[in-house]
Amino acid sequence: MSTKAFKEEKIEAMKEKFAKAKVAVVTDYKGLTVEEITKLRRELQKQDGDYMVTKNTLAKIATKGTQYEVLDEALKGSIAIAFGFKDEVAPAKILTKFIKEVKKGEILSAALDGKLLSKKETEVLSNLPSKEELYAKMLGSINSPATGIVGAVNAVMSGLVRAMDQVAKKKSA
Repeated sequence: MSTKAFKEEKIEAMKEKFAKAKVAVVTDYKGLTVEEITKLRRELQKQDGDYMVTKNTLAKIATKGTQYEVLDEALKGSIAIAFGFKDEVAPAKILTKFIKEVKKGEILSAALDGKLLSKKETEVLSNLPSKEELYAKMLGSINSPATGIVGAVNAVMSGLVRAMDQVAKKKSA
């Protein structure tokens, strides 16, 4: 396969990922071994994401005309891009945890909804709860008043039943 065909194939693969992605996080992967990158890629894939080591020029071509074009200034040095296809928070969370564990690499920036996020903003993003956690909290909040009402109605009903039972015992005695 010629080099030009290989590059075009790589650009097309990146364009597809950018088209599907809800978030893209740019990282510096210097110092990471192939095994560590593979482990990170698998962790991201479990959360419906991906991790792709790429050349800056190819990534810049792939982002042209997309909401991820804002990443151009972050595409310097040895970079890899983490994509999140369902959850906007999961890639940042996984990357932050992974970097703390292996003590190598770093998050450079991210793009979310057409906006460039700094390293600090990406770290804040990683501290947000996931969609599943937010759904659970929301359902808990919605369910809590209903549970209270049910408990109050049950207490009244059981009190009424006990009172009727006492009255029945007194009349029979």
